[in-house]
Amino acid sequence: MNIEGNSVNVKKSSKEIFEFLTNLSNFEQLMPENTEKFEVDGESFIFGLKGMPEIRLVMKEKTEYSNVTLGAASSKLPFTLAADINEVSDNESNVQLKFESSFNPMMAMMVKKPLTKFIETLTENIEKL
Repeated sequence: MNIEGNSVNVKKSSKEIFEFLTNLSNFEQLMPENTEKFEVDGESFIFGLKGMPEIRLVMKEKTEYSNVTLGAASSKLPFTLAADINEVSDNESNVQLKFESSFNPMMAMMVKKPLTKFIETLTENIEKL
């Protein structure tokens, strides 16, 4: 299952966006309002949304100023969440979030709508930076 968020322009350089996203504690600013738990632990963070199980994301890959990829800490539900960053000008960047998973069809059907909403919320909050 793949979900692509909207591509948004942010009034920050690609370097600023990259540094913001590689500092995992900054993800708390991007989370939805119904976040009940958010804790950073080294190269990972755990978050919990109201009515949903807690999820731990681990830093998987960083390509300086162009990509930050997080992945599931658990191999039971493997997925990645990538932020692709493209520089528009010295003080403007374009960011797009991409979610990829190998969920079985039943699981994919159950989580597609809430995950799409989650990606939309993260994207909206990135755009406000």
